[in-house]
Amino acid sequence: MRLDRTSGAGVVSSRLLDTLGLRVLERGWLSANQAVFRAAGATPATVVDTGFSTHAEQTLALIDHALGGAPLGRIVNTHLHSDHCGGNASLQARGDVETWIPSPSMAAVGGWDEEALSYRLTDQPCPRFVAHRALVPGASIPLGEAAWQIHAAPGHDMDAVMLFEPQTRTLISGDALWEERLAIIFPELSGDDGFGPTRATLSLIERLAPRTVLPGHGRVFEDVGRALAASRERVAAFERQPERHAQHAARALVMFHLLEVRELAFADLVAWMLRTPIYRIVAHRAGLDEAGASRWAAGQVRRLVDDGVLLEREGRVAVQAHAQ
Repeated sequence: MRLDRTSGAGVVSSRLLDTLGLRVLERGWLSANQAVFRAAGATPATVVDTGFSTHAEQTLALIDHALGGAPLGRIVNTHLHSDHCGGNASLQARGDVETWIPSPSMAAVGGWDEEALSYRLTDQPCPRFVAHRALVPGASIPLGEAAWQIHAAPGHDMDAVMLFEPQTRTLISGDALWEERLAIIFPELSGDDGFGPTRATLSLIERLAPRTVLPGHGRVFEDVGRALAASRERVAAFERQPERHAQHAARALVMFHLLEVRELAFADLVAWMLRTPIYRIVAHRAGLDEAGASRWAAGQVRRLVDDGVLLEREGRVAVQAHAQ
């Protein structure tokens, strides 16, 4: 799939994408978007981010189509959440593919520390893969027809990076900036500062002044000022009421899990929340005992049903089609 235009944000020029040697694969949840770069001289064909593991077969087919059957030589990950690197192992299994990841994550991948990589924290699967080289902020990496600057993008994930092409002012933002929403600020759920780094990353994006943003989720967009303003408003609102951020995170992670497993009994979904480390941490920080945590978890699921996001039928819940 080639993305040549967006609605509302105006037309994203196909000439721009051709100039960069780039095709954009806009994916639905659970997978992050992919930026696929054709080979150029000594620079191998590259994909930025690889989606969720259960979508790997589709991801491989889409990448093959985008490259016209040419071999993929390199994977680049903006960060290592399961929806951004879940296809790494499948792509590596097909042949000689070099994988670049943010430099702070190299040790965790080398030892496959699922605690540090968040997979145990969120109970999300990610098949083990190998990392070959580090993305170092301040350096650059050739992708397609251009050299892309590597910038640290802490907040949603403290190890994350963004990629910026200064001539066309094109930004691959990962989950640092979306057009309509704000990604979960995971450090805040564990009691660490995530709002401050998020604000700093938004300020960096403002200084870079991109014309076009390729986000980790959602359409390519050009109204960067509006997206920055909306993200800052949401960060400020969450800072004023951190419990709202915890609820936002709980809802998003429940939705993600249900999209993975398709449907669950209401009670089983609540039980999953209670045994998943990220929810236990949130409940502990809120001062809830076991009974209070159970009521809180059930309340989050009930609100999703009442809001029309989840469908409940005969004691089982699933994501409403319009919410996917």
